[in-house]
Amino acid sequence: MSSTSDHPITPAIRALRERNVAFTPHLYDYIEHGGTRHSAECLAVDEHCVVKTIVLEDDRKKPLICLQHGDRDVSTKNLARAIGVKTITPCAPDVAMRHTGYMVGGTSPFGTRKALPICIERSILLLDSIYINGGKRGFLVCLDPQALIAVLQPTLVDAATHSG
Repeated sequence: MSSTSDHPITPAIRALRERNVAFTPHLYDYIEHGGTRHSAECLAVDEHCVVKTIVLEDDRKKPLICLQHGDRDVSTKNLARAIGVKTITPCAPDVAMRHTGYMVGGTSPFGTRKALPICIERSILLLDSIYINGGKRGFLVCLDPQALIAVLQPTLVDAATHSG
């Protein structure tokens, strides 16, 4: 568990601490639309190990989160098929913030305002460690991907497509 206090204490950090999840905090200079490529460069890590948190909604406007490799996109068609809904679309930033309590660019799957269903790209669990948003722009936490299973109880999916 992190004992440093030179990083933000967000709802995500509180949730990780409550579950005794070991993590290391990493701050970087956030830039608008920099995405996972920018954060990976700042931290000198493979973008494939940076996990993005994407807030989506189904055809009934029910929100969900999909965790995906930074260098991949989500096939909404494959995701919809995997979870048994007609369609999946990205949430507008204000809607995503209303569901999660986090600003776009700082969305973490941990400590969301509402408990949301979580889908995770299955291959993320094969990585040794991942970097995922800690609940604030410019703030990632490094942790064992198996912690995602323990804390989030996600649905495993195969919905990755190569980024364009």
